[in-house]
Formats: sequence, structure tokens, C-alpha cells
Amino acid sequence: MTGQGSSSVASKDVPKEDAVLREARDLAHDAVTDDVGPAIVGEHAGFVMDGERLGTHSFACTDPAYVGWRWAVTVARAPRSKAPSVCEIVLLPGPDSLRAPEWIPWSDRIRPGDLGVGDVLLTPADDARLAAGLTGADEIDTIIDRDEPRGWTGWEVGLGRTRVLSVDGRDVAADRWDGGEFGPGAAMAEAAAKACATCGFLIHVSGPLSRAFGVCANEFSPADGRLVSLAFGCGAHSEVVEPDSAGADL
Repeated sequence: MTGQGSSSVASKDVPKEDAVLREARDLAHDAVTDDVGPAIVGEHAGFVMDGERLGTHSFACTDPAYVGWRWAVTVARAPRSKAPSVCEIVLLPGPDSLRAPEWIPWSDRIRPGDLGVGDVLLTPADDARLAAGLTGADEIDTIIDRDEPRGWTGWEVGLGRTRVLSVDGRDVAADRWDGGEFGPGAAMAEAAAKACATCGFLIHVSGPLSRAFGVCANEFSPADGRLVSLAFGCGAHSEVVEPDSAGADL
């Protein structure tokens, strides 16, 4: 019984073959050549039933810019009518057609360094890297007695800024900087005898990442003016000094 029921349902989903529409091949061909011209219409490529008294004839497109594409001419007829008519003509891709790649939203395509002069990069309203900040001094009273973490552990006032870095935003930035050119894993850092944390040229920064990063102020360092990990290091460390030459032979 189950098998018979499934077969019955499946047969209802398949449009009944319509001999009038199948034989309307010449009508479909004349319609498409009249519409786009005979130069780019090729051989008949097939016929399919789309629904009750509705079918589509396909013709190869011979335009060199559309290799593998097909002209689809949809034909139909009224009930009990033997005169088919053309409904629409469209150009559709075939299985081997050259097609544009799948569209990717700009927010997934953009990469660091893509932003140029005059460009505007929109920040999503629900960006996980950001959290609400305080925009006025009067708002401090509303949170002053809360038992919330302060400073680098996750809380930031951000006066005048609607949003500030969230914990997730800081973690992502710290991981990116640590793994970059001036992080502890850089070849120069691994070859250096001393780290930036003990260098006199390091300018300490304030804020939630002050315990992990600073700015280099040594003009002879490749990191001059750049944010560096405190575990980074180079050969221009302030404590790499000339040996005392006192008492050396003249």
C-alpha cells in the first residue's frame, strides 16, 4: 500500500506530456530569432514540461561571449486549445556555462589594507568587537557603586564615545598584534637577547592592553613608532651597551 501511495503522489508531481507544445518547436525558434536575431541562435537543445499546458523549448546560444548558455522559450496553450503561444524568452546558463562567481558580501571580502583615501568602512551595529561606552560624565554615577571589574580586566569608561572595545575585541586585537611583525614570535624577537619590556626606548601606553604592549621610540629600531609586544625585542635594545673600555690597551 505504501509503495502504491508513493507512486501515485510522484505521478501527480510530473506534468502530463503535451504533444501540442512539444510540436511547437518551430514556433519557439521563430520567436527567439525574431527577438535576438538568427546569428546567435543555434540548434534545438531539448524540450521540458514545466506544468500543465506549459513547456519550454531550449536552443543553443552561439554568441561567443555566452558559451554553454541556452535560449529558453516558454510556450503554453489554453484548455482545449490547439494553438500554442509564446510566453517569454530568456537566456539561461547550461551546466558548463561560464558564470560569475558566487556573490560574497563586502563585509566578508574586505581585508586589512584595503581601505584607501576617501573610502568609508561601515561598522555593524552588533559588532562583537565593541561594547557600549559612556558618553557623558553624568553617567558615571549610575555605575560607580557596581561591583564590576575595572581597567584592563574588561571595563572601560570611554567618555564621549558611544562604543568602546569589548573583551572579545581586545582579545582579537591582542592575538593579531602578538602574531604580527612585532610580536614575540617574529624572527627578530627570537634572535634578540633582551625584550622590549626592559628597554628604555619603550613608551608605555594606558588602557586595557597596557600590560602587554607599548610603543617603540628608538629611531634605529625597525619598530620605531610602532606598537610592539612587551615580549618583542631587537638588536637596538637600550641596555645593549658598549663594553667599558677603561684600562684597555692603547
